[in-house]
Amino acid sequence: MLTLNNVTKRFNGVTVLKGIDLEVRKHEVVGLIGENGAGKSTLMKILTGVYQPDEGHLELDGQPIVLDGPRGATAQGIAMVYQEQSILPNLSVAENLFMGREDEFSRFGWLNWKKLHRAARQQLAKVNLDIDPGMLCSDLSFGQRQMIELAKALALEERCQGHLVILLDEPTSVLEQREIDTLFRLVRQLKSRASFIFVSHRLDELLELSDRVYVMKDGEVVAQMPAAEASKERLHSLMVGRSLQAEFYRESLQKACLPEVVLSARGLALHGHFASLDFDLHRGEILGIAGVIGSGREELCRVLAGLLPRSSGEIEVHGKRLAGGGPAAAIRAGIGYIPRERKIEGIVSMLSVAQNMTLARIGQVTRAGLLDEKHERSLAESWIKRLSIKTPGPDALLLNLSGGNQQKVVLAKWRNAGSTILILDHPTRGLDVGAKEDVYQLIREITEEGVSVILTADTLEEMIGLSHRILVMRDGDVAQSFECLPGSKPQQVDLIQYMV
Repeated sequence: MLTLNNVTKRFNGVTVLKGIDLEVRKHEVVGLIGENGAGKSTLMKILTGVYQPDEGHLELDGQPIVLDGPRGATAQGIAMVYQEQSILPNLSVAENLFMGREDEFSRFGWLNWKKLHRAARQQLAKVNLDIDPGMLCSDLSFGQRQMIELAKALALEERCQGHLVILLDEPTSVLEQREIDTLFRLVRQLKSRASFIFVSHRLDELLELSDRVYVMKDGEVVAQMPAAEASKERLHSLMVGRSLQAEFYRESLQKACLPEVVLSARGLALHGHFASLDFDLHRGEILGIAGVIGSGREELCRVLAGLLPRSSGEIEVHGKRLAGGGPAAAIRAGIGYIPRERKIEGIVSMLSVAQNMTLARIGQVTRAGLLDEKHERSLAESWIKRLSIKTPGPDALLLNLSGGNQQKVVLAKWRNAGSTILILDHPTRGLDVGAKEDVYQLIREITEEGVSVILTADTLEEMIGLSHRILVMRDGDVAQSFECLPGSKPQQVDLIQYMV
């Protein structure tokens, strides 16, 4: 149905796509994997008309096509569900669904809201989402917003003849398992009238949903196979050039934490989310916080980072009471926070690598109120070398780095700020398996240096593999605690029975 023939793309003399051949058949899900920097994003932008190929061409139903911008792609029935989401939170569900198509619901400059909402309900029904089309998208959960993204893509059905092609860019990266199950069920139902390209770093999900899999490395397709003939180990080896190790979470590097308590919470509460929590964090410890959405684990992390004001209770850091004052007080106490929404809260993408690294401790690189750029650059160069960050240099815009290297910059920012406690809220979200291994290695190294970590993870497997101890939260309370000694880690089922 959709074919790419010898597609090549260059930027400033650098070839980022090298003769890509790929086809999408009717009624199938094509999985696409590769490390950050393999060329997947560039390929997606060619399929959505953002970029034009320098060589090669695209065919739709056997006929050559030119996708002249995103509007041209949608006119051909090609739509994308973005990982970072294209939803505007200050607009309603209906306005987001038909953005750019308001003239279909307008007359003499007046918008017919009843007609707009009626059409929106028809699109929402396709993804089994029963919500008010007039709701602001800021009031929806991430999972609901992801379904609206899918509904936007399916809205092309009424405007295009023939089969749709929907590109799913890491659609599960911020979803809970229940929401992932719902999404997969919908995709399988929709295969009768659409084909999908599913980009994911989660190999198990990719194998579960896909009919065929393409593997990219260094701008080339290095393998293509039916999903039934693939395995996680084989795909990992093709992607990164080495086998998936049993040492993925670096468990052999897990050292016993020290008895010193660096953070203590007593009677900690946030009204409506959790009440009267008591726990300690020790020097060099990785403390995992497990729980489903609504358990209170995300809110606990944000309270500890000063981003949400606690309702009651006390927090002590290194034996001193942490007074109010928000994030600034937490930073002064040595607490750093790596958020799940890296691109929204963790980085300033239009600033340089060096500027991002010094944001949390800007006074370190100022003299008499003036920025010492030479000192800032020197600091950044040392962290780039120490953390093996792949970047053209400290002056490169962070926007142009891969997700894994952006996450290393965020880690460098807090280490440069002198943080002795790091709150890691899904630190490997959106990273490929190679980048995840790098992050796991860094986490082990910083804990060996005496840094303590509070961790919420993408998967229970990741949390169990990394943690010294896990607190399982349910309905705003700690339901159980597990020790996670190397060689005698709890099983996922052990945690799940206390989570639900």
